[in-house]
Formats: sequence, C-alpha cells, structure tokens
Amino acid sequence: MSDAYVECLVKAKSSALGKFGKYFLIVVTVIMVILMALTMNVIALLLAVAAGVGAYFVNMFTDLEYEYLYLDKELTIDKVMAKTKRKRVAVYQLDRMEILAPIKSYHLDNYRNRNVKEKDFSIGYEDKPDLRYAMYYEGGEKLILSPSPEMIKVMKNAAPRKVFND
Repeated sequence: MSDAYVECLVKAKSSALGKFGKYFLIVVTVIMVILMALTMNVIALLLAVAAGVGAYFVNMFTDLEYEYLYLDKELTIDKVMAKTKRKRVAVYQLDRMEILAPIKSYHLDNYRNRNVKEKDFSIGYEDKPDLRYAMYYEGGEKLILSPSPEMIKVMKNAAPRKVFND
C-alpha cells in the first residue's frame, strides 16, 4: 500500500464587514488611548482595552487560511486563524465520499436539489476560471473546497469513480 501525502494551504477572502470592524476598533482604541492620556480618565482606559481586545478577536476570525492535508485516503481540514492559531475543523474519509467535482460540473447535476448542510472551506469567492470543488459526503454534507491540482490528482488515483476534474 503506497501512502500518498499532499498538503495545500488556501487563503480565505475576508469580508468587507470584518475589515471595517477591525479598522474601526483599532481607530476607537487609538482615540480612547489619546483621550485617556489627556484626561487621565479610567473609563477611557477601560474602553481602549475593550476595543483593543475586540480588534484582536475580529482580526483572528477574519484573517483565515484553510489547510487541506491528504494522507492515505483521509482528508483533514485545519483552520489557521491570523497565522498564529490552528484548529482542526474536520476529518473526512474518501471511502465515505459520494463525489468530488468542480463546483459547476455537470457531474453534480443529480446532487444539486439535495437538502444538505453546506460548509465552505474554500477561497470564498468565484474566481475566473472557478477552481473550487464541491464534495458531497455521506449524503448529509456538501463541502466547498479549493484544492491544488496535485491534491485532485492524488485523490483521483485513490477513488477514480468518485473524483472528477472535467
């Protein structure tokens, strides 16, 4: 049995609201620190600390990367927040996968009307050409991924009847 190992890191697009919130909280922090320095007001200090902590957490949840790790018929997805914190999101077995195909593929026509839970671990937007893939897993989940061509090739070798790259 040959073990295949492929790793892929994908940067997710930040939302406009998340960017606005992060910069707004940074500006509020700076203004409160200046106000606290001029008036020696404790409430301004507390507001500055709260806005700074809020900016930190907003940055953590808007600066996302997803790491796909394929090893021996198992796809592991990790979420990397602000390049400092890693969290395991899910582990998927290729044996239990129904289909993996480009998101606009005709192979997915039979799956489009299903009522499934959708999870987006991709770049977050439609690129030209659209390189995102849809994976249906055990009838109850639809994953949207942005894997590398090398990862698709290895997965197609492991499950040739389930993986399509049109």
